[in-house]
Amino acid sequence: MIYPEFLKPGDTIGICAPSAGVGRKLESFDRSLAVLKENGWKIRETASVRINSVRSASPAERAAELKELFADPDIDFAACAAGGDFLYEILPYVDWEFIAAHPKWLMGMSDPTSLLFTLTAKYDLGTVYGMNAGSFDTEPFHPYMQCCLDLISGKNTVQHSYDLISSNEPFSDEPEHFDRPSRWESTAGDITVEGRCIGGCADVLKDLIGTEYDGMKSFSERYASEGIILFLDNFALSAETFYLTLLQMRYAGWLKHVKTVVLGRTLLPSSGTGMTYEEALQRALPDIPALFNADFGHTKPCMTLINGAYAYLSCIDGKAELSFALK
Repeated sequence: MIYPEFLKPGDTIGICAPSAGVGRKLESFDRSLAVLKENGWKIRETASVRINSVRSASPAERAAELKELFADPDIDFAACAAGGDFLYEILPYVDWEFIAAHPKWLMGMSDPTSLLFTLTAKYDLGTVYGMNAGSFDTEPFHPYMQCCLDLISGKNTVQHSYDLISSNEPFSDEPEHFDRPSRWESTAGDITVEGRCIGGCADVLKDLIGTEYDGMKSFSERYASEGIILFLDNFALSAETFYLTLLQMRYAGWLKHVKTVVLGRTLLPSSGTGMTYEEALQRALPDIPALFNADFGHTKPCMTLINGAYAYLSCIDGKAELSFALK
């Protein structure tokens, strides 16, 4: 596994928009960048970041701007500006071999899963899932954001599940109200596990299965002796679609060496038949312990994950602890 250099004071974060532009939320985006600058880092944006569109540019242009971050020796760390819906379009245009040959951390969450997952699964390049460059605008500033900042600075941070989660409606512009109790749930009681960590947004991963950008089966075989911890961030898949996606993963060989599946809290839950997400996990994974309602993904607070790192995870009586080793 290739682990690039972490950020140091004075380093430059390069930001591109491989999915949507941030033009409709410039104020909050600049607020987020201010947090990064306050940590002593410089910022450089590619041309399409501030476009107000669900596609920041054409697929070829977006892929070229991504490559620009890895080609520029003055950029030390790469980050995606935001999520979106159409990053999938750029995958044939991405110069995967060039990026792998010029390794830097790439950080993002949600739609950027396609990039992060493929780089880790196919090219053994560590990536960071949990925050986009525009995700540090939460008010008030919360410890989960500090955890991310610590991790990308190379600090050996131990992340703990949070006592309270936000009760805000999805996409609310109101200050976050962290006032609902958080409790991780399990299909198999208390769990203590270690293994190679990989995952991302389930809504995106389902579209990678079986394509040339998949890579999970070979990744799993490479690290079979260690086992895999698979993290799934469910944005809006219904319980039924999530269940079928888990079955598809199984049929495609993704789960052969998986020790544990971890499902974050679903931002937009739904069901057409009355199926719950717990039932989906139990039916699809009768032989694999699973955690759900985890502090991970689109809801706040959320943990930061290092795809490709060796993870130590425990969940005892609904409270979890997560750490990584870069080995």
